[in-house]
Amino acid sequence: MYLHLGSDVVVLKSSVIGIFDLDTSTVSKITRNYLAAAEKEGRVVTVSYDLPRSFIAAVDDGRITVYISQLSSQTLLKRYYGHVQQDMST
Repeated sequence: MYLHLGSDVVVLKSSVIGIFDLDTSTVSKITRNYLAAAEKEGRVVTVSYDLPRSFIAAVDDGRITVYISQLSSQTLLKRYYGHVQQDMST
């Protein structure tokens, strides 16, 4: 199965390592350094030039590729699991 990341970009669900919110995850200097290193190594794919909201780490041919997406991490998680998770407390 595939995960649609926005625009015309899809990846295999089985290749996804993680889906991260840019606002909360880039608070950490470690994450910022990781993204900068990935960019320097040419392993970053910008899905859309709209405001970026998330990034996805996926294995592609034995190396990790980082996809920058305009979609929220919540939207991508819903797409990944194929349904909307409902709050069971209500």
